[in-house]
Amino acid sequence: MTEQPLVAHLIELRQRLVRAIIGIVVIFVVLFHWSGDIYALLAKPMMDVLPAGTNMIATDVTTPFFVPMKVTMMVAFVLALPNTLYQIWAFIAPGLYSHEKRLIVPVMASSILLFVLGMAFAYFLVFPVVFGFMTAVTPTGVSMMTDIDKYLSFVLGMFLAFGITFEVPVIVVLLTRFGVLTVEKLRQGRPYVIVGAFIVAAIVTPPDVLSQIMLAVPLWLLYEFGIILSVWLGKGQPRAGAEDTPA
Repeated sequence: MTEQPLVAHLIELRQRLVRAIIGIVVIFVVLFHWSGDIYALLAKPMMDVLPAGTNMIATDVTTPFFVPMKVTMMVAFVLALPNTLYQIWAFIAPGLYSHEKRLIVPVMASSILLFVLGMAFAYFLVFPVVFGFMTAVTPTGVSMMTDIDKYLSFVLGMFLAFGITFEVPVIVVLLTRFGVLTVEKLRQGRPYVIVGAFIVAAIVTPPDVLSQIMLAVPLWLLYEFGIILSVWLGKGQPRAGAEDTPA
């Protein structure tokens, strides 16, 4: 590994950041024409359960323009993740040990996949249940007309919550891989994880029990899956600190 002065590192960091931002901007520009369609797709779970003849509303003059733009930017960010992560990888790779290089690629790939799976789980399974519940409990004489900006904030929060939840197997594997926790300790902590999962679900999801279960149960199952992966990956593989030579 060749050491570089601080200025050289800062210059390279700036270049990598610029390339990552350019990747996001290019995808955003390509998708901008379909921003309305992209928002309509995001709003579909809510629109499907709204009573006939009702629509979502915009309470601010600029909201109809900026909300679809925000959604399109979010999609562009997700689609540009491979390029963004590559830029991060290219910046940090020269300073990594060989065993760290072998570990970081599958960790990044699985992290992206699991986060997207978490978002898909929320969109296809959780949103219909949550919005259906909210529609069902709306008092008689009250018209449910959700503001599109508040809807976007709610959806992004749920995407983030379920995306992070689906990262649990990666976190568990890394904790065991680097010797922070053992598999036995993880098994002993199972009751606390289950209780914690329901506490987290009660905080980040709407007040209906079903949506809370739909977050807490996957979180617990993914924790168990992470333990199984840790046992499987731990067989015949050296720990992360076994090699000391940078590549």
